[in-house]
Amino acid sequence: MRGWAILPCLLLAGCGRYEDFQLPVVERAPAAGRFQWEQRPGPVLGRGSEGEWDGSDALNPSVVRTADEYKNFYSGFDGKAWHTGLATSADGIAWTKVGKGLSPEGWEGDYIAANGSAMQVDGQFLYWYQGGKVPRIGLARTADGVTWKKHPQPVLEVGPRGSWDERGVADPYVIRAGGYYFLFYLGQDRARRQRLGVARSKDGVEWTKLRSNPVLELGEYGAFDENGLGEPAVWYSNGSYWMLYTGRDRVENRRMGLARSQNGVSWERVSAPVISGGEAWNAKVVCDASVEVQPDGIRVWFGGGDVASPDERLNGQIGYGVLRWQAAGGQ
Repeated sequence: MRGWAILPCLLLAGCGRYEDFQLPVVERAPAAGRFQWEQRPGPVLGRGSEGEWDGSDALNPSVVRTADEYKNFYSGFDGKAWHTGLATSADGIAWTKVGKGLSPEGWEGDYIAANGSAMQVDGQFLYWYQGGKVPRIGLARTADGVTWKKHPQPVLEVGPRGSWDERGVADPYVIRAGGYYFLFYLGQDRARRQRLGVARSKDGVEWTKLRSNPVLELGEYGAFDENGLGEPAVWYSNGSYWMLYTGRDRVENRRMGLARSQNGVSWERVSAPVISGGEAWNAKVVCDASVEVQPDGIRVWFGGGDVASPDERLNGQIGYGVLRWQAAGGQ
C-alpha cells in the first residue's frame, strides 16, 4: 500500500478487524495416503425450464444433513439474476425442488443473493451468501428453508484500499471448530486476481479477517488454476484439514483442486486429484463443492456445465461424487 492508505488498515487492525489466528492445530501426524475420486454419472439436480428462477443455471449446492433429510440450498440463475432456492432429499441423490427462497434486494442490488454456505445451528439454518455487483457477504436465517430473515447489512465487507480483497469478497464456506466459525472466501484485488482467505467469528455476524491473507495463491503459469481461485470447501479428516477449491485456467475452463493443511491457515496443494468433468454435461466446468464427511468417504456435491465461462450461462447442473481415502501401500 502507498501513503495514507496504510493508516486505515492499521486502524482496522487495531479495532480487531484483522488479527493472527489459526484453526485448532492437528496434534497427530497426518495420515499417509491419498484421496481417489469416484463420480456418479449424470447430474443429480438439473436446471429448471426456460423462464423459471433456475432455468439458465442450477449451481452452488450447499447441502446440510438434518435428522430426517438432506436440504440443498442451491443457486439458480434466471438469465438476469441469481437467487437461492431449496431442494430436499432422503439420500442426497434423488432431489425434490421446493422453490425459490432468496432474491437480491436492498444492499444486494438486483443481481445476486446466492452462492452461499448453509449450516444448522440451534434449530435454524444460517446461510452466508454473496450479494452486490461489488460482492460482499451477507447472512440470512430460516427455520424451514422457505421463509427467510436477512441481516440488514453485509457481515463481511471488502478490504481497505490496496488490499488483496478490496474489490470483492465472495464464495463463502463456513465451518465450526474450537468455538469459532471460520469463513473461507474468495477475495479480488484491483488487478482482478482472485485468491482465497479466511476470517473467524464467535457469532457468525462479527468477523475478523486473518492478517496474513490470502491463504492460497494463484497456480503457476500453465496450471489449471493460474487465472483464479474460488469456491473453497473445507473439512477435517485423516489427520488434516482439506480444501476442495475451484481453479480457472486461461480459457475459463474450471476444475477442482485439493489442498491440505495442519492448521487451516498454511495450505499446500495436493498433486492429485484434480477433478475434471468427464461427461458432456460438465465437460467445461466443475466447481462449487459442498462436502459431508462420512466413514466411507467424503460426499461431494458440485456444480458443472458445458460452457467455459467465469460466471453464468454454463447450462449449469449439480452433480455428485465421493472422495475415498486410499492409505499408503493399500490396494
